[in-house]
Amino acid sequence: MNQIVTLTAELTADSASRTISGKIVPLNVEAGSTNYGKVIFESGSIEISDAKSIKLLSQHDIKKPLGRAVSFSESDNSIDAVFSISRSQRGTEALILAEEGLQSGLSIGAEVLKSKVKDGVTYVSAARLVEVSLVTEPAFKSAQVTDIAAEESVVEEITQPTESEIANVENTTPAVEATPVEAPAVEAARPTVTAMAYTKPRSPIISGGSYLEHTIKAKLGNEDSRQYVMAADDSFTTNPAFSPVSYVRDVAQNTTSLRPVIEACGGTRALSTYGMTVSIPKITANSTAATVAEGGDPTGTTAITSSYVNATVIKKMGFQRYSVELLDRSDPSFYEIMLSNLRDAYAQATDAYVIAQITAGGTQATATAADSAGLISFVSTESPAVYNATKRTATAFVSGTSIWSTLLGATDTTGRPIYNAQPTTMNAGGTANPTSIRGNVLGLDYYVDPNMVSTSIDEAAFIIEPRSIEIFESPALTLATNVPTTGEIEISLYGYIAAQAVFAGGLRRFNLT
Repeated sequence: MNQIVTLTAELTADSASRTISGKIVPLNVEAGSTNYGKVIFESGSIEISDAKSIKLLSQHDIKKPLGRAVSFSESDNSIDAVFSISRSQRGTEALILAEEGLQSGLSIGAEVLKSKVKDGVTYVSAARLVEVSLVTEPAFKSAQVTDIAAEESVVEEITQPTESEIANVENTTPAVEATPVEAPAVEAARPTVTAMAYTKPRSPIISGGSYLEHTIKAKLGNEDSRQYVMAADDSFTTNPAFSPVSYVRDVAQNTTSLRPVIEACGGTRALSTYGMTVSIPKITANSTAATVAEGGDPTGTTAITSSYVNATVIKKMGFQRYSVELLDRSDPSFYEIMLSNLRDAYAQATDAYVIAQITAGGTQATATAADSAGLISFVSTESPAVYNATKRTATAFVSGTSIWSTLLGATDTTGRPIYNAQPTTMNAGGTANPTSIRGNVLGLDYYVDPNMVSTSIDEAAFIIEPRSIEIFESPALTLATNVPTTGEIEISLYGYIAAQAVFAGGLRRFNLT
């Protein structure tokens, strides 16, 4: 589906020749903020079939033409254009606004034919130029009018007052004629009208944009606009259209893609593309060795025995349904936000699943209190137990937020912090601070996981030897389907995961006294 994208760039206005020229779009490297999101146009991406058919509009309003294009030129890093401005009142006002810096940017309207999104930026490789507009706010700070030359002659037109207007008209001096060497920046002369009596017309001010338009015109001497502005009620309560809502692209959300427990377990291994069970071979009894006399029989020693530990493959899936209107009319950032939210939900679901597997297949530790001394006892008792059970050392200490709070507030007998202190402190037992969910507890890598129980109860912390649990996972996939009766679109993000504790003694679960 083709979309119209708008992008502002820099300009130069020349009142003497009634032309406006400048860069209409950067190419290749500079991203512009558009109604389409962040956009970069590639070299040769914009098709201009007939330069003279491209009109210059005011603020992308097709009802307010200012002129038409004279020529376009493309370089390695930009497309530049020259526009001829009409001798209409609107065209003259456009040159004045450009001189005063009130409308100092060029903005294109282009139909995107081919593009791709990378890292949140849309790269356009094919587009058709529809129009160019003179706009108030350029996308680039350097996009300002750099040169204005006075028109050689200006025909002054004075409008006679109507029966409903009793006015005094003061004629100003005629326009300054430009010299052949240098044309000074002089505004075209016009009459100043001061109304003494006026019949209030129907106001065209219906939005914040129209209010700004007539405020500018009033400052330029347009009496109708001055009356419109005077008549407008500037109360946001009675005229909310004057206070449009400003929407930002950053969405407030409290999700995360982090999986601390899975990370503490050493991450996941690739899951096979077939089957719903993973069989993990395990040595259930080790061989033994004994002293055997020369020529003696070694059959008295014990041979190894083995078996399979089975992990069931499960599917974790997130779901989103949205209307076809949202598909057609929404900001492109909606899709990134939607997919990001689905990925976060998938990450949290798989992390919680592994926590459940450790709870079901690990070993309950010796009971201790949920205080600093109890946590020291938990580590000092269960770490050697892990080594006895697996012949490997534990590497990770994982807890929920309540145990984290206990570590942050732990102090020695003199009141000095034990964990929330500088590593060089003599009594430091590790590092735990409120600005990071990673640290160290008595030599073990520390992880804080919001998916673990948030109170100081059983299973509030684990000590983990990574090879004591096997975790297999497929890539996360997306599936899109259409609901024929409503036209709605359904998006699912899903993946397969299998986890199984293979050595219960290597997974020690906190046991509250």
